[in-house]
Amino acid sequence: MHASEGDRLVVHGRTVGANDHVVEIVEVLGANGTPPYRVRAENGHETIMSPGPDSVVEHRSTGEEG
Repeated sequence: MHASEGDRLVVHGRTVGANDHVVEIVEVLGANGTPPYRVRAENGHETIMSPGPDSVVEHRSTGEEG
């Protein structure tokens, strides 16, 4: 998984009916775009995440997932 500042991280819900959790990547703490990431939720809360296999990065410039 590789990301840049400004990309969005989408964590898919783990159970049927659970909503996806979407946050903005505000800082990449790993080497060459790898996790962990400092992320900001819509409510302004920031935390550090190392996303699991249920997560995808939406790149800001293309909307491409990866």
